[in-house]
Amino acid sequence: MSRTYKATGINLKSMPLGEADRLLTILTQEFGLIRAVAPGVRKQNSKIGGRSGLFVVNELLIAQGRSLDKITQAETLESYPALSQDLGKLAASQYLAEMAMCQALSEQPQTELFFLLNEHLKRLEQLPKSAGSSTLAHLCHAAFHLLALAGIAPQVQACSLTANSLTPDFSTPNWQVGFSTSAGGTVNLSAWENATAIGKNSDRNKSVKSDDVTNTNILPPTGRVAEAMGTGYRAIAHKQEKLVLDRRINAAELALLQQLSQANLPAIAVLDRHNWLSIERILRQYVQYHFGRPIRSAALIDSYFASLPSPLTEDHATV
Repeated sequence: MSRTYKATGINLKSMPLGEADRLLTILTQEFGLIRAVAPGVRKQNSKIGGRSGLFVVNELLIAQGRSLDKITQAETLESYPALSQDLGKLAASQYLAEMAMCQALSEQPQTELFFLLNEHLKRLEQLPKSAGSSTLAHLCHAAFHLLALAGIAPQVQACSLTANSLTPDFSTPNWQVGFSTSAGGTVNLSAWENATAIGKNSDRNKSVKSDDVTNTNILPPTGRVAEAMGTGYRAIAHKQEKLVLDRRINAAELALLQQLSQANLPAIAVLDRHNWLSIERILRQYVQYHFGRPIRSAALIDSYFASLPSPLTEDHATV
């Protein structure tokens, strides 16, 4: 006889199974990431059909099976219907769901991740429809918080090479700093040039064959990154890399990056969408590097925001 257990969880992924069932990937407070069958939910008269939708929070009674668990009862505690009514919000929510599935552990409590994800989904839902730059800003804010919870947030307050603080300089034309994913975040351009010059000189002085044993960095050292369908921690191993400057960022972009660690974004007028798009791409590359997989929803982010009118014509909402 299969035993049952209770869990409170949010549906992050759904796929058809058989003729009438769905296989749900659920982030639960008590047991982390689980996969469970929602039987008969694709039938019109299903009692739990609506409870199997994406981003629905349910109190669940689940029967443990040999290969897959089965949902026997579900009571909805919260849902976010406005997310599916706006393509930008939906894309941002799916983006965050992918991140959560990458870093969630199975068979372990994930209370902090559960509440953090729900908090940011709630904030996205409360934005006005077609919020444009506000949606991007909240996506970046949430992504940074998820990275911080995993223990792998990028360094944006100081140079990752020298540890010297970085302050945006709006008075100097064309002022810039760099961002290097392999270095761990923002870098002073002079420090980066010095480091790469030293590296080149060091390479010239070494006669190491290409097939010699190379050092590896295990990333993240303190994070809780796991495969979406895995049952435990999976660190991503990267061969020892030369420092690569992914892009240069201006004072406005650095200022926005430095605000992302705050609990709430400042209530400021919406800035140029170009800055938020730039920040999202920086974080996307960083996320994909550390989680070792692409963010599939990012393609929808690109296509959706490329189709929007110029930021000058956007309704100037606030973040």
